[in-house]
Amino acid sequence: MQIPLPANLQKQSFFRNQTHLKKDWNSIIKHHTKLKDDHAILYTYAQMESLSIPPDNTTLPLVFKACTRLNAVEKGKRIHSTIKGTPSMEDVRVGTAVMDFYCKCGFLKEARHLFDEMCDRDLVSWNAMISGYVSCGFYKEAIVLFLDMQRKGLKPNSRTVVQLLLACREVSELRLGQEIHGYCTRNRLFDSDPHVGTALIGFYLQFDVRKSCLVFDSMLARNIVSWNAMINGYVEVGDSSEALNLFLEMLRDGVKFDSVSILAVVQACAEIGSFELAMQIHQIAIKCDFYGNDLFIMNALINMYSEIGSLELASKLFDIVPAYDVALWNSMIAAYNDSGYYEEATSLFCEMRAEGIQEDERTIVIMLSLCAALADGLKKVKSLHAHARKSGMKLDVSLGNSLLGVYAELNCVESVQKVFAEMSNVDEISYYTSISTLASNDMITEAWELLGMMRDSETKPNSYTMISILATCKDETCLNIGRSIHGFAIKHGIQMNTSLNTALTEMYMNCGDEVAARNLFEACPNRDLISWNALIASYIKNNQAHEALLLFNRMISEVEPNAVTIINVLSSCTHLANLPQGQCLHAYITRRQSSLGFDFSLANAFIAMYARCGNMKSAETIFRTSPSRNVITWNAMITGYGMHGRGTDAILAFSKMLEDGLQPNGVTFLSVLSACRHSGLIDIGLQLFHSMVQDFNVTPELAHYGCVVDLLGREGRLDEANKFIKSMPFEPDATVWRALLSSCRVQSNTEVAKAVFENLVELEPLNAGNYILLSNIYAAAGLWSEVRKVRTWLKEKSLRKPPGISWIVIRDQVHSFTAGDTSHPQSEKIYANLTSLSTLLKDAGYVPDLSWFLLHAEESETES
Repeated sequence: MQIPLPANLQKQSFFRNQTHLKKDWNSIIKHHTKLKDDHAILYTYAQMESLSIPPDNTTLPLVFKACTRLNAVEKGKRIHSTIKGTPSMEDVRVGTAVMDFYCKCGFLKEARHLFDEMCDRDLVSWNAMISGYVSCGFYKEAIVLFLDMQRKGLKPNSRTVVQLLLACREVSELRLGQEIHGYCTRNRLFDSDPHVGTALIGFYLQFDVRKSCLVFDSMLARNIVSWNAMINGYVEVGDSSEALNLFLEMLRDGVKFDSVSILAVVQACAEIGSFELAMQIHQIAIKCDFYGNDLFIMNALINMYSEIGSLELASKLFDIVPAYDVALWNSMIAAYNDSGYYEEATSLFCEMRAEGIQEDERTIVIMLSLCAALADGLKKVKSLHAHARKSGMKLDVSLGNSLLGVYAELNCVESVQKVFAEMSNVDEISYYTSISTLASNDMITEAWELLGMMRDSETKPNSYTMISILATCKDETCLNIGRSIHGFAIKHGIQMNTSLNTALTEMYMNCGDEVAARNLFEACPNRDLISWNALIASYIKNNQAHEALLLFNRMISEVEPNAVTIINVLSSCTHLANLPQGQCLHAYITRRQSSLGFDFSLANAFIAMYARCGNMKSAETIFRTSPSRNVITWNAMITGYGMHGRGTDAILAFSKMLEDGLQPNGVTFLSVLSACRHSGLIDIGLQLFHSMVQDFNVTPELAHYGCVVDLLGREGRLDEANKFIKSMPFEPDATVWRALLSSCRVQSNTEVAKAVFENLVELEPLNAGNYILLSNIYAAAGLWSEVRKVRTWLKEKSLRKPPGISWIVIRDQVHSFTAGDTSHPQSEKIYANLTSLSTLLKDAGYVPDLSWFLLHAEESETES
């Protein structure tokens, strides 16, 4: 029989049981904490709640840490709501744990509110809030909170300074970081905690790797994290040799490296490009059991072999990986792409999808980068774009900018506009690519509208934006617009770097303000090779070859020219037929031991220059001594032979080109057809035209048709030439009709000439040369009444043919002449020599053709 206890004894017994139960349950939670079983912690806590057993203040922090690690946000919030206003929240340990939970889950506003409400805040509380700001990227707020903490008289510990050094690094607070360094030294934090030294290494890497090295050398206590930080620091600043040397020092000191060390060393090895070293690092990874199971290491090794040019080893390594992930597939696809194996990259992408590996945004970005090199690139880009959209991929900055870039490269303006409009967020590159595409397609209004949108957004215009919009200014009509862009850049404080200065210089040159262009160029304190090249190219583009040569002569005393410089200057020599200057350039390159054979563009430019200047022997020497030749090299030689009337040599060069296995292009056929035309090789020329279409699948352009018309016309087959023009797949331009009209002059066929002229004058009603050509045909046929009629048309239309100009370059001085010119200071001597030459010609038996004399007399009369 049970004897009932008194009420007060029953109550005491209940509380004893509750206390005992509470102690047991809290012990269970602590046990799960030692086992790192977060799910069990939360499950146990849920059981306690169901039994109305409250946790103690030592257990609650453990529960909130479990919520943090499991990212159980709603669970943590609910627990916080149940203890809000209870004595537990007055405990600094519990308050700090709740605040830390909110910080690490990204709820900084709630964390700061809780922090401000805490009556009792210790150093751990301050550290938790500072760490929360840093981890969420609010570095300035972390620094402000630290300064407030100092004012409250709290002394920072190693955890405080580690977080603060991270913040200082991100906001480039060198001075404060140095003060913290001094504090650490004075309070021996630097010597006692290797994490402090590691944080200082990372901080100084933002400013000067040498200071990081001094910190590392002075550390008494180093751990693997310190070594890794220093090795990674050298890799980040591009000093891969020092990174590898430090790794060797670590091995000598007996420090056991980890996977982070290997990843850094593999990256350094890839930068150096040593195959032997790569194999040694690979062997270390195998011996230390980082091979096969660690996909990060495998991925890094694949990238390393790809970067040092050993695609075969990268592929073999990929094939033996026991488990694939999308990162490995991406690396192998990128390796094929970077090596130019586009078809293999595409096949691997298809294989990846067949294996059931889900591609990510990086996969799409890699595939997009190779599309521009494929024949059906646009089709593949649109397919990838559609696939990304269908897969629910977010069109963020990375994927969006990749799409913008490839659509811009393929000149798909509408697609660029659509992608830009669809992007979830944009940056400077997004605006730059879009504005550049619009500007290059003469969509000036749209480009300016986009610039206005950028100005009103959070993404402000920079120097590269200005460079892209300057591309809209192409001639004299755009000068005021260009000046407005210049003013906008100054008004909005946009950095006037060398690139922007160069772009403004080009704009002013293109728009006809040479004075402003030269002022900008001369005022630029850091003008580089690109600046010089741009101004030289602008002078050449504006037919000021002599100024380009003078600028080049000044340039070589300040900057070492490159192949682009030489090619630009060579084009001016070619234009002026300035052989001595071209030879000087050739000697200049030879003295600097530059190999023409390995620079196709430079070798080809010299061949073209020598051919244009009449020195085919030198052109042939360069061609013959080149260790390798491309289609442009052969084209230059064929053009040179044709220019000098050596049609047979041009045909022979064409045949040898085919024997070398090179595929001729449209320019090749244009060159060889022109050679046939100038050498009278009519039948061979016609055969080549048909072979171009039937055997080589090269689509003829207007220039090719013009050559054929001229070939037929020179043989007197005017009707056939006329029919040929009418059979063309597109409308003939003025060049084609003019070729036929010139043939009418040779054949004195006035009927066909009249009909051709009618077509020609519709296309070019204000070209005086066409009227003169018809007048010459009538004059040759003795139809002087028709000649006078044409002259009347010229007078009524106020048209005048510009005089032909001849020039010669002597000692860097260009001397130009027109017919009847007396402006040259030595004109009397020149005409005396001409008279002497004429006398010698007559004495030798030369009889001049005076059939054009009356025509030129009338021309002079009309012009006067």
